[in-house]
Amino acid sequence: MKSAIVRPEINIQKTATIITSYEEIVQALLAQKEKNQGYTIAIECYPVTNETLILEKIIHPLNPELIISSNELFINSTELTKKIKDNLTDDRIFGLMSHHVFKNFIDEKQFKSVSDALNEKRSQGELSIIYGVGASLLENVDLIIYVDLARWEIQKRYRSGEYNNWQAENAGEDSLKMIKRGYFFEWPIADRYKREITNKIDYLLDIHDETDPKLIKYSEYMSGLKEVIAQPFSLVPFFDPGIWGGTWMQKTFGVGQEEKNLAWSFNGVPEENSLLLNFSGISIEIPANNLIFNFGEELLGARTFGRFGHEFPIRFNFLDTMDGQNLSLQVHPKVDYAQEKFGVTYTQDESYYVLEAKNDAVVYIGVNNGVEKEALIDALKEAEKGEVSFDDEKYIYRHPMKKHDHYSIPSGTIHSSGKDSVILEISATPNRFTFKLWDWDRVDFDGLPRPVNIDHGQPNIDIYKNQDWVEKELVNPFITIAKGEGWLEEKTGLHETEFIETRRHTFNQKVHHENHGSVNVLNLVEGKEALVTSPTGEFEPYRIQYAQTFIIPATIESYDIEPYGASLGETIKTMKAFVR
Repeated sequence: MKSAIVRPEINIQKTATIITSYEEIVQALLAQKEKNQGYTIAIECYPVTNETLILEKIIHPLNPELIISSNELFINSTELTKKIKDNLTDDRIFGLMSHHVFKNFIDEKQFKSVSDALNEKRSQGELSIIYGVGASLLENVDLIIYVDLARWEIQKRYRSGEYNNWQAENAGEDSLKMIKRGYFFEWPIADRYKREITNKIDYLLDIHDETDPKLIKYSEYMSGLKEVIAQPFSLVPFFDPGIWGGTWMQKTFGVGQEEKNLAWSFNGVPEENSLLLNFSGISIEIPANNLIFNFGEELLGARTFGRFGHEFPIRFNFLDTMDGQNLSLQVHPKVDYAQEKFGVTYTQDESYYVLEAKNDAVVYIGVNNGVEKEALIDALKEAEKGEVSFDDEKYIYRHPMKKHDHYSIPSGTIHSSGKDSVILEISATPNRFTFKLWDWDRVDFDGLPRPVNIDHGQPNIDIYKNQDWVEKELVNPFITIAKGEGWLEEKTGLHETEFIETRRHTFNQKVHHENHGSVNVLNLVEGKEALVTSPTGEFEPYRIQYAQTFIIPATIESYDIEPYGASLGETIKTMKAFVR
């Protein structure tokens, strides 16, 4: 059952014709060409696709008369980077969100030249192929193949040193800067275009596993994707090591054994994660945010979609410090600061739900009573110089934590998870805006100090969030909502300034859930197994296991969860989040 967490698949009932080798893909495209005199194929690639592989395995075997890289359509990398300098900024981590479109960067002379060349080959009855980012911008193409890529894979490629950002010659650059360029410029512009051309795409090509390609008609893929919003499902998580990481996920999920540790699991973050659609035993991997782009209102619910649009607002992930170290001391921006400085519409309010804890683990949250902001900032800045250490015991409130505690952490709250714990982080989705204030005088795996952002953090620290305020407002704010024979429902947060509400159910028999007019995100936080069922039979029973995050689309208005398998006769717990 570990595969249900590590590589969860979504069974698709509708059939699809999927081509599963490069040789067969080439033959299928040649057959298309034979039906037409003069034929142009556009292979549209998401940024950081392995275009060399596509050339070698698909384009060259097709033996086209003309091969064009879409890079020829655009201004050069130096000129483009100058145009987006305000979005990139000089900061290593933070930029300003781009609202550009690909057409803003076209070289008009080159664009016309390429278009004329394609028209000429068409008139001669020849096969032409244009490939890369923006390949389908040209109007005179007959077939569009879209090569998609999930962001977790993109980030791994940035780190490899073998790939450039789009229209940048920067392979091997600091991966944090490459991710910044992706987050603030590359991904928004590519996602915007992908949504624009959805109805024009003929085929989807999945080469997340480059040895196992899959080509599917886009209409069949979209029919399968639509089935996802009518059933519970899980995302494919992204496990990542970190300097403070622990060993719990390696032991519990059997993953990342080759890594020094695992710090994060992004297991409920559609913008980071992927989906595995199982068409009769053949799995297609896609970015999970494609579901929001195409079926956002059905997935989120009308109220939530009206507020957030094509963004999934709830985020679940794990922070593993078991046998590891403390997270950095940090703060998240207030919403007005996030809007003004970074061009995003909402901020990263969050919470810590304690899945596991040992050895007197603590959470750092707020400041000690009597701490003044000026003194705090002075001490942090002195520590940043590296000459003295920051006296966390003097300034920061620490609270002992135990299994199943829950701490709300609205923006402006200084916080950190201490060592020897596993945290289910339930938060708003913006994930780029963590201002580190102090990192315990350590360096990262690369030997460099991790970025500290005191200048950003200072205007966002709420100094009134001291021990007294924190204990009253943020620590275990449990309220009983309802109870019955064998079950208890509690509201556990989040704070009134946060838009997410969380409910914990403790039960030893079937318990009924309503979706509160919103998408629901859940995790089995206690118990080995559970079963999610529909009171009306609208979806197949869905089996989950301990620590598995799963999503209930808003199309499912009510559902039941009960102990199952190894948990029969036991009391188990789920945590549920929805938009108020």
